[in-house]
Amino acid sequence: MGLIEFLILLLIAGICGSIGQSIAGYNRGGCIVSIVVGFVGAIIGTWLSRNFGLPELLNISVGGESFPIIWSIIGSVIFVVIVGLLTPRR
Repeated sequence: MGLIEFLILLLIAGICGSIGQSIAGYNRGGCIVSIVVGFVGAIIGTWLSRNFGLPELLNISVGGESFPIIWSIIGSVIFVVIVGLLTPRR
C-alpha cells in the first residue's frame, strides 16, 4: 500500500467517523478524532458482523485493503455512544 492509498483510507475513515458522530449526536474533536472513530468503528462493526453472521455491506477496496463502509458507520455510532456515556458532561 502506497501513500496515496493510505491517505484515501484515512479520508474514508474520517468521513465514516464524522457520520457516526453526527448520528450519535456527540461531536468532540476534529479530523483526527473522526479518523480514529472511523477506524475503531470499522473494527467494532466488522467484529459484530462476523459474530452475528451478517453480510458485509458496501466494502471499498483501496490498495488491496477492504474497508467496510456501513459497518464502520454502525460501529462508530456504537463507539461514540459508549464514549459519550462514560465521559462527564461539561
